[in-house]
Amino acid sequence: SQRIRKRIEEVWGWMKTVGGFRKTRFKGRERTELAAYLVGAAYNLVRMARLTAA
Repeated sequence: SQRIRKRIEEVWGWMKTVGGFRKTRFKGRERTELAAYLVGAAYNLVRMARLTAA
């Protein structure tokens, strides 16, 4: 469970630092969820690019 937790914490850390999700710019749960979805998708794209480069 600690390995899985580390993976999840890495994603949230990336979202906060690189994705600018430390302080959201949106009001309301729906807009904030959409922003989290988009930042998560961006993280997945970066991760896929890193995997294909290796």
